[in-house]
Amino acid sequence: MRPGDLPAVQQIELRSFPTPWSSRAFLAELTENLYAHYIVAVSEERPVGYAGMWIVLDEAHITNIAVEPRLRGRRVGERLLRELILLAAELGAQRMTLEVRRSNLVAQSLYRKLGFVNRGLRKGYYTDTHEDAIIMWLEEL
Repeated sequence: MRPGDLPAVQQIELRSFPTPWSSRAFLAELTENLYAHYIVAVSEERPVGYAGMWIVLDEAHITNIAVEPRLRGRRVGERLLRELILLAAELGAQRMTLEVRRSNLVAQSLYRKLGFVNRGLRKGYYTDTHEDAIIMWLEEL
């Protein structure tokens, strides 16, 4: 992901999440956060999905994954996640974690497909709805 991708990324973000990140937040991740790594999926020279993570010591923490709504169900999210896993391993991470809304069964299914397992719960984690987050881990990259 590059700063020039941010207008398209922001549109995907707005269509994907009830409490979207701002363009400024994404720009700070790209230009100020030394732990952050973001990728985009491109179709017809335009971002149609993105994913990000922080690498801290030997752990990767996925911050977000989103796909343009019209392209969901076409394995774009799976490809993004697989690329994040490869990148995390290349950067020295040995395991990976994420939080997912308890109600997001589609995402949970994808994460389980790629080897993530439930390891905990963050009660009321999401500030917009106070929904719980399931903590999932992929123990070996």
